Amino acid sequence: MFLPLHDGVPLKNMRIPVMTRLVIGICIAVYLFSRFGSLGNDAMVAGLGLLPSVLFGHEILPGGYPFLPVLLTPISSIFVHISLMHLGGNMLFLWVFGDNVEDAMGHVRFLIFFILCGVAAGLTHAYMNATSYRPLIGASGGVSGVVAAYLILYPRVRIWALFWVGIPLHVPAFGAIGFWIALQIGAAFFGIDESVGWFAHLGGFVTGALLVPLMRHRHDPILARLEARELSVSR
Repeated sequence: MFLPLHDGVPLKNMRIPVMTRLVIGICIAVYLFSRFGSLGNDAMVAGLGLLPSVLFGHEILPGGYPFLPVLLTPISSIFVHISLMHLGGNMLFLWVFGDNVEDAMGHVRFLIFFILCGVAAGLTHAYMNATSYRPLIGASGGVSGVVAAYLILYPRVRIWALFWVGIPLHVPAFGAIGFWIALQIGAAFFGIDESVGWFAHLGGFVTGALLVPLMRHRHDPILARLEARELSVSR
């Protein structure tokens, strides 16, 4: 597999990635409450998770579930994680890539971007598993959108990452993320580990790639240079 560790890209438009840290903080708080709160982990998953069959009206949960209107569960499910490893992996990706994407978009637009990617990821999973009664939870769909945005904004930046059994490598972002997306595609279409929402990852990634031109600052130096080159060629 692939775990990012560090990219070293400095922030140019802000001092602190407020929304990236806010999302991480909310996810950690929800996880701690699910583990040590009065409701318990199973109740949190059932009450906030996205169940495709419930979302599409094929089945109904017992009284009191979900905790929110069912149409809001594609949002609430983003912030729920089943284990420390699940939480840690998603938050590590968000920590490494989120700050620079937020820097390129601004605080508010980044938060909107993240939630839209997460919702699109959940709906993609639900569409592909319309009769499933298994809850979808986790920030990986939103994180996948952030990864797509990072790939477009900083393709040649070199990042430190762990591959396979913990081998650290310093590689270009397009190589590391290309390897990651190839794993997602393979796992989604060949049915590897059905407990993971692979199609949610793909849905979030595609949505992120499509939204980047709309959500980033118009003066972003990297994409601005690319656009200038395209204009010079078209002339």
